Amino acid sequence: MKNYKIAILAGDGIGPEITAEALKVLKLIEERNDISFELLPALFGACAYFEKGNAFPQETIDICDQADAILKGPIGLSHEESKKIPVDEQPERGALLPMRRRYNTYANYRPVSLPKALAHFSPLKPEVIGEGIDLIMVRELVGGLYFGEKETGINEAGLRYVKETLEYDEKQITQILHHAFKLANKRKKVLHNIHKSNVLKSSVLWNEILEEVAKEYPEVEVINLLVDAAATLLCLKPTQFDVMVMENMFGDILSDQGGGILGSLGLMPSACLGDEKAYYEPSHGSAPDIAGKNIANPYSMIGSVAMMLENSFGMDQEAKNVWAAMQAVFADGYSTADLSKPGSGVNMIGTDAFGDKVVEKLKAMPIA
Repeated sequence: MKNYKIAILAGDGIGPEITAEALKVLKLIEERNDISFELLPALFGACAYFEKGNAFPQETIDICDQADAILKGPIGLSHEESKKIPVDEQPERGALLPMRRRYNTYANYRPVSLPKALAHFSPLKPEVIGEGIDLIMVRELVGGLYFGEKETGINEAGLRYVKETLEYDEKQITQILHHAFKLANKRKKVLHNIHKSNVLKSSVLWNEILEEVAKEYPEVEVINLLVDAAATLLCLKPTQFDVMVMENMFGDILSDQGGGILGSLGLMPSACLGDEKAYYEPSHGSAPDIAGKNIANPYSMIGSVAMMLENSFGMDQEAKNVWAAMQAVFADGYSTADLSKPGSGVNMIGTDAFGDKVVEKLKAMPIA
């Protein structure tokens, strides 16, 4: 029997609620397969700061270090509540960025998937969605503006200023491009390269290296697209995209737009992959305004489990089964209040009931 250790970082806000539903799925995966998951819960984010005085405490670091994979819930508080935490200890700066840096999880996969049967979730017209949306954004996650040197102060004119550095080297760019090309090679063999080389020197270097890496993947067609044009086309014709690759800030912005064309970030799980470690998380925030109300949909958290099964444990078929189980629950006409409005013709159920229905669907699916 294979044994894996998984660090469970439930996080803040709705994090514990949707994590509980993901763990139901993991338990069933254990029962259906010759596998054992040792779950290692730990504090991370605002909850860790208030209990331990640190958003990423040493106890959590130790647990994550020994884990084979990390399942992470959303973190963060409302704007007002965040003011109770020192700026450098606020969850994103004090926990998330340090974790990315520690484990060098440089490759972020964010699937934007909406089958035709679920097109009613999207604000886009049916003729735009066509037969459905199925693309993956590959985002470089540990370089660029977010990780560059930062400086604030008063300049010679007596004015407050800020300076932040956007920096990449060729190794950082090369490694993320290999991820994107390999993924494109497994799918439709089309890669959209998203850049801003008409303004940014960083994109000029990015494109130079892409041309070099592309020679190793002759079967993959590369389509170069400026980031602003990509943002427009994601709304006008999202079905043209399959795999998109981009630097850190472009990926942050466009992946949230991806949630918008689906109708909710609640439908976007993600995988954050490094050479030695990976963590999996919803792309959305902790939604403190609906925490504890049993109305948050666990799709993104359960989807993150599916991505973990595939990318960390090699359980491709079970990963497909989990995706299919979640979409079958939607197809049966069920949803949660955060995704659907009263009168929309769906049966409203709670977070826990949605998780239970996913488990029911999964039980009925073949293992191989």
